[in-house]
Amino acid sequence: MSEKRERPFWEAKSLEQMSRDEWESLCDGCGRCCLVLFQDDETEEVWETDLTCKLFDCKTRRCRDYANRRAKVPGCVHLTPLNIKDLKWMPETCAYRRLAQGQGLADWHPLVSGRRESVAEAGIAVRADLVSESLIPEEEQENHIHARRWPRGEPCG
Repeated sequence: MSEKRERPFWEAKSLEQMSRDEWESLCDGCGRCCLVLFQDDETEEVWETDLTCKLFDCKTRRCRDYANRRAKVPGCVHLTPLNIKDLKWMPETCAYRRLAQGQGLADWHPLVSGRRESVAEAGIAVRADLVSESLIPEEEQENHIHARRWPRGEPCG
């Protein structure tokens, strides 16, 4: 007799039905949403930089002060089930975006693979040669825009 396997929460629940812990666990830790971005007001095209939020820790690919991030970085976006579909700048690989679009989690996602390192191994994680926005004067930050959307390189960590 075979056991009936329970579906994982991200397949069994909508984003709106998830607990806070379930929601938070969807973050794969790639760090891509912590890059400084520029958006063309006319075309809405988004350009990435090699700059990170001042609170981003490249070694852990996590926020140094997640609990207080929005107080310290007023532009930090609070992701919710209600706004994720509108945040077109979020990476296509983002679990929140994928689930909101009716896709499953990628095989490299830590909830699927069981390993945090799988994000970096798959080349999804941000690169190691990033610079904190706090080290670059605001008027010079546009000089850090990449020509390609997601340049590949040695992953952070």
